[in-house]
Amino acid sequence: MKIAMVGSGYVGLVSGACLADFGHDVVCIDKDESKIDRLLAGVMPIYEPGLAELVATNVRGGRLSFSTDLAGSMTGAQAIFIAVGTPSRRGDGHADLSYVYAVAQEIADGLTGPAVIVTKSTVPVGTGDEVERIIRERAPGAKFAVVSNPEFLREGAAIGDFKRPDRIVVGAEEEWERGVMSEVYRPLFLNKAPLLFTGRRSSELIKYAANAFLATKITFINEMADLCEKVGADVQDVARGIGLDNRIGSKFLHAGPGYGGSCFPKDTLALLKTAEDYASPVRIVEAVVRTNDTRKRAMGRKVIEAMAEAGVGEPRGRRIALLGLTFKPNTDDMRDAPSIAIVQALLDAGAQIVAYDPEGMEAAAPLMPEVAMAKNAYDAVTGADAVVLVTEWDAFRGIDLDRVGQLVSSRVLVDLRNVYNPEEVRAAGWHYSSVGRK
Repeated sequence: MKIAMVGSGYVGLVSGACLADFGHDVVCIDKDESKIDRLLAGVMPIYEPGLAELVATNVRGGRLSFSTDLAGSMTGAQAIFIAVGTPSRRGDGHADLSYVYAVAQEIADGLTGPAVIVTKSTVPVGTGDEVERIIRERAPGAKFAVVSNPEFLREGAAIGDFKRPDRIVVGAEEEWERGVMSEVYRPLFLNKAPLLFTGRRSSELIKYAANAFLATKITFINEMADLCEKVGADVQDVARGIGLDNRIGSKFLHAGPGYGGSCFPKDTLALLKTAEDYASPVRIVEAVVRTNDTRKRAMGRKVIEAMAEAGVGEPRGRRIALLGLTFKPNTDDMRDAPSIAIVQALLDAGAQIVAYDPEGMEAAAPLMPEVAMAKNAYDAVTGADAVVLVTEWDAFRGIDLDRVGQLVSSRVLVDLRNVYNPEEVRAAGWHYSSVGRK
């Protein structure tokens, strides 16, 4: 099949490269000429493990190309994917759909043959109806259909998620469009990936409901972690105990500093706005959003308390080293990362912050200009009065704590991801604080 992927950001580029790897003829389109020039030169706009190699392989194979010309790239395409950004809108938190609707207008003006328009971007319920209205109004004689096909890609594991999905959700109303989407994903039938056909509005809501539920699991275990600290329990034991129940499951039950990234914060807010618009409040999600926001800054206070308990004293004028800045490992994404609120809380307390992240420092620097960026983890901890593990990169899991102990001013370690064994760290002479554990 010939496929046009409008938008060459995270979702569009990963999806386009994977579809090309399945054997489809894919062109990724973007208005940003500099981005297309970099892609043509083999330079990825994002960090995602394996993506550069996947793109290069399919470009060499002639299955993947890049362009700024939407109209020309659409010619002969049976499926045209919309994969542009839908950031939170200022003021009300609703998804900003201006990019989606602008693309819909351009598609309408360039349609030359039958095509299925596929909304891959995460959009609120009813967006597909508006996209269809826009195209129908501008191209009344065109044969087309608008379907919803939400993405479920985890940053850091996106290629595997696309090629070995839990499910493929397609919101399509007619048999013709279902047939086209079945052909798009036919290569995945070999892996017996379930293809779930629903109505378009149901498909749009599935993505938001899924992310809100996962955000709820994270927030729930974080609150249990706080309770564990008060009563002397271990949140990891609690998580294992409830996760072994098949009705609950073990995933997303890892206590930490709160969720961040490009999806959960944005999508929970958009779901709240949709629920408000339809006068059907979702109180649990409201509590999740509020609790997660307050938790991030609370992690800054946790560092201050750990320093006081260790006898280091007030953070003013003290050097604090942060290991990890991105919201999760294996990505350079800083959007709504807990580190942002943690840094601000520590700066407000007068601390001096130095940080190291394997991939995120370039994106982090403009967000936290008062933070010194280190060359490596050992450079970051040199002279530190406290070391804080914020993101659980593999490089930090095996860090030499004896070596670190020789470099720091005070052996205070705050582990916000529960990476280390408390007994071993304390036996090495550290004042150790983690999340939801003794």
